[in-house]
Amino acid sequence: MTTTTTQGPHPTAGAPMPPKKAIRFGNFGKARELGILLALAIVLIVATVANPNFLFSPDGWRDLFLTPSILLLVAVGQAIVLITRNVDLSVGSVIGLTAFLTGRLFIDFPGIPIPVVVIAAVLFGAILGFVNGALVAYVRVPAMVITLGTLYAYRGINVMWAGSSRINASDMPRDFLGLGTGQILTIPILTIVAVIVLAIAAWVMKNTRPGREFYAIGSDPDAAKLYGLPDVRRVLTAFVLSGALAGLAGVFYVARYGTVSSQAGAGWELDAVGAAVIGGVAITGGVGTLWGAAIGAMLLMTINRVLPLVGIPDFWQRAVVGVLILAAIVLDRVLAIRQSRKLVEAREES
Repeated sequence: MTTTTTQGPHPTAGAPMPPKKAIRFGNFGKARELGILLALAIVLIVATVANPNFLFSPDGWRDLFLTPSILLLVAVGQAIVLITRNVDLSVGSVIGLTAFLTGRLFIDFPGIPIPVVVIAAVLFGAILGFVNGALVAYVRVPAMVITLGTLYAYRGINVMWAGSSRINASDMPRDFLGLGTGQILTIPILTIVAVIVLAIAAWVMKNTRPGREFYAIGSDPDAAKLYGLPDVRRVLTAFVLSGALAGLAGVFYVARYGTVSSQAGAGWELDAVGAAVIGGVAITGGVGTLWGAAIGAMLLMTINRVLPLVGIPDFWQRAVVGVLILAAIVLDRVLAIRQSRKLVEAREES
């Protein structure tokens, strides 16, 4: 069981960790993120050597930032849930439902303002997340079981709603589709929005009491409950945020690709978990940062683009991602054991 966090107070203490320990764990988190950035830089260098247009072309530069934007949002929501020692396997289906809702709103209500559509999709995603959170927090059923069930339930609703129909780019306003290709100072608009959402969420997680409580609950749920932390409310909030961000990702999906079918977002839940874990968010809860999850999303999507470029078959592409996830989990476990031993030694010395 992980008993330390990279952020926030220890759940059994009345005050934050002593400065030396906080600095040590903070440095560990930064080192982990720097390591992921280094891996990303290596992947980019390999891709650029293989094909200079991968980076040094307008389309290559745009896709470098645009492609990970959708997964970045989902990974941030997934990271918040993982930090509370839960998991949300339904986010791919939530993306599919909110993406189809986005397209249907433009078709069924011609002239509807784009902000209204975005808000409706985010709220719908939040409601779906609330269903997950309520079942996990109040019924006390393991999150993996609940969200595995809602993954299929939400996808079934999407298939029943969409059927064999397909929403095409011609069914939606040009201004909305322009969000998927528009840029500001060569940076895609969708990427700018995603980074703003990331920055706000990361600041809240690091600098506010509710954010620190997410870490405390994930680090040691029993101790957090004894300490009087609102564990039910925080777990519910985590799932609502995950659903809302998946809803926003559904809007991004439509703007980015222009077409929506009943299979939109299929498989994204595993990519979201993978991005968060690769980015340093411990699957056992209580450890990790949203910035790390975002960098993990960028690394994962960049690898998926680079491997075909260097001639690696599809099977090995998924295998490489699987190895990265396993390596990240093993690394987290090894470091958690080492940190626990250091804490024991420090207590014995004092």
